[in-house]
Amino acid sequence: MRILVVGAGPTGLSAAWRLAERGHDNWLLVEGDDPLRGLLSNLDPASLNNPAAIARELQKNLPPDDLLRCLVGLVALQQREATTSPPAHFAEWLQRAFGDGLCDVFMYPYNRKVWAYTPDKMGVGWMGERVATVDFVRILGNLVNQRDEVSWGPNATFRFPKFGGTGAIWDALAARLPAGRLSLGRRLVRVDSAARVAHFSDGTSERYDRLLSSIPLQQLLRLLSDRPELTARAGEFVYSSSHVVGVGFTGQAPSSLATKCWMYFPEPETPFYRVTVFSNYSPHNVALPGTQWSLMAEVSESPDKPVDLARVVDETVAGFKRVGFIDDTTEIVTTWHRRMEYGYPTPWLLRDEVLDAVLPALEACGIYSRGRFGAWKYEVSNQDHSAMQGVEAIDHFLAGIPETTVHGTMGREPPPL
Repeated sequence: MRILVVGAGPTGLSAAWRLAERGHDNWLLVEGDDPLRGLLSNLDPASLNNPAAIARELQKNLPPDDLLRCLVGLVALQQREATTSPPAHFAEWLQRAFGDGLCDVFMYPYNRKVWAYTPDKMGVGWMGERVATVDFVRILGNLVNQRDEVSWGPNATFRFPKFGGTGAIWDALAARLPAGRLSLGRRLVRVDSAARVAHFSDGTSERYDRLLSSIPLQQLLRLLSDRPELTARAGEFVYSSSHVVGVGFTGQAPSSLATKCWMYFPEPETPFYRVTVFSNYSPHNVALPGTQWSLMAEVSESPDKPVDLARVVDETVAGFKRVGFIDDTTEIVTTWHRRMEYGYPTPWLLRDEVLDAVLPALEACGIYSRGRFGAWKYEVSNQDHSAMQGVEAIDHFLAGIPETTVHGTMGREPPPL
């Protein structure tokens, strides 16, 4: 079996590793760019987003009026008669799970900022362990005892490379692959699914029996030369773009940030939805360890939520001042900004119906679209999920083993708050 892997991010690199591990020799990994690591490269240290993070703030940090609104909403939920009808959209799911007060204070404005779409435009089939539900008794206990809830969720603890950021993981994996199996700088430009031939930007082509692609699914559909009915569906996909802004400072991080990893911001007064104290992840994430510190902010963009490219850095710095991270005396050493066209694969209302039609049609032609934007399933698009999609695709090709990650059959339950 000739296996062609397109895209050398976590999915493609992990697939290549599995091929080598299984001793299968007839394969090639092709990447359109010269660097590896995939769409997000070295930008997002945790790649995490849990809209239930406000539960910790309930305990002692909310203003009294907002806290009362949240608690009144949670009490009302306990008294409400249960309904068996499915929610129409994500906004309704949030309201049923968290109540009016918590939704108004945090859930609605935060999700608008992170997704760049309002929750009523999103479906509900994607959530799984991504959105933890509320344990009302536990929240009350934490309030009475003035206790932070620090152990919930799938990312309560995680490892991070001492040197090189997240990308160091994928650099190390690539370095361990067999020589001559990675072909860089060859961008996929056309796929003849009937002949099972992939054509590349340098004029070359590759035959395949199985094609594993991790490029964005809507792009892959547009490259099909002989399946117009699938190409026509490319315009149905919804996604948001991401702006990542890094700012480096002299001195030491303020004591209020000394133990922080990342923080969420629902307020409209700040452009970012999340800020990471990146220098806390490793002392080597700054040029001069011990004498510098850094923040990384994320700002979402979509047709529904435009971003001024020329002002996003200045607005981010102003936002840092507004929330008290820095002041006018803080010395800024450097700023860095990158816009990524593909940030989040939005689970829009008709997503599952589209995927259920498109993915099986591709697989019938020997084409498997996997990864963060390849499978277009946000619920299984963290780097670990993406890596396992590559591994499991190869196991499926070579041994017929079911793909449990991409098909959501891992059996994991959402953690309670």
